[in-house]
Parts: sequence; structure tokens; C-alpha cells
Amino acid sequence: MNFQPLGKRVLVKRVEEANTTISGIIIPDNAKEKPSRGEVVAVSKEVTELACGNQVLFGKYAGNEVALGADKYIVLEVEDIFGIIG
Repeated sequence: MNFQPLGKRVLVKRVEEANTTISGIIIPDNAKEKPSRGEVVAVSKEVTELACGNQVLFGKYAGNEVALGADKYIVLEVEDIFGIIG
């Protein structure tokens, strides 16, 4: 995959949440919300505050989903990212 975001954008792969709750209840796929955290996999040349590999937190409805090959990603504006995790 070769994708270079333009403007102040980053390409993020969503990090899936656990399938069970703390009490052990299994959550089916159709009941789960889309995760609002992910790993940065590509960064625009205009973005200096993020790097590939950063774990980030972003808005639930932010960005645009794209499919590159068999994988799904989300293209986010830097303003849609709340912060770096860890």
C-alpha cells in the first residue's frame, strides 16, 4: 500500500476494541460501536505533530473511510484528532 495524505491529513487504521466486557459478557459485532482510536499509518508532509505508529483518539464520526487493498482505513484532518495515546 502506498498512500500519501495531502493537506493536513493523516491515514489511520482503526484499533478494534475487546469483544467482551469486564464482567465477561460477549459483545456481538453488530452491537459494537466503531472504535474512536487507531494507529497512524501515513502522515502528510504538512503534519509535524504526528508520526507513523502513534496511537490516536478521534471523534466517532470524524474522517472518511477508504479501502486500500483488503484493509479499511480512515482519512482524518489533524483537527479531528483529540490527542496521542501513551
